[in-house]
Amino acid sequence: MSAVTRWWWVRHAPVTVNNGRCYGQTDLPCDTNDEQAFAALAELLPKEAVWITSNLQRTYLTAAAIVRAGLPGPDPIPGPGLLMEPELAEQNFGVWQGIKYTDLPHKQAAAYHRFWLAPAHVAPPGGESFVELTVRVTGAIRRLTVEFAGRDIIAVTHGGTIRAALIEAMGLAPETALAVNVDNLSLTRLDHFAEGHAGHPWQVVAVNRPPR
Repeated sequence: MSAVTRWWWVRHAPVTVNNGRCYGQTDLPCDTNDEQAFAALAELLPKEAVWITSNLQRTYLTAAAIVRAGLPGPDPIPGPGLLMEPELAEQNFGVWQGIKYTDLPHKQAAAYHRFWLAPAHVAPPGGESFVELTVRVTGAIRRLTVEFAGRDIIAVTHGGTIRAALIEAMGLAPETALAVNVDNLSLTRLDHFAEGHAGHPWQVVAVNRPPR
């Protein structure tokens, strides 16, 4: 029987200090006051896992809150028991970072996207496109899936990062992936089978599951 590597993707807790402004790779803290949600995640997630976040503090603050809620994990966070992967960071929105979300449709005109900040192939000035995000994220997923084959991986990351993971698992077109909703503190579970599974190496177990 082939080894199964289980990815447990959690989107970080809400960012409430941005005053309605686009933050992307701006390193802002998150609100970790929802104790019930963190307790529910601590019940859902595996007890023996590799812990990974991006290099942005809202992800490792979220991971720390899950551990405080009762799930065995690295302590302290950040610390030596936590892998921080810059390749799993959110999309860099360049000069759009710091602009109010309500102002972006007017500033972008035809470059605005119904569910995201721009069409998949459009890079904001000084930033990266969603397609470029997907390339770096999928590269990291493939590397880490080999490195931790057969393990549970708890990856606390970002909405754009998790959509990129769905592209890797499901073969979605980038524009299609942008239509997938990924809520704060939601769980997306993607299992990788080393020798394939029903002709495909990935199985999608859950997408955007609320913690309670």
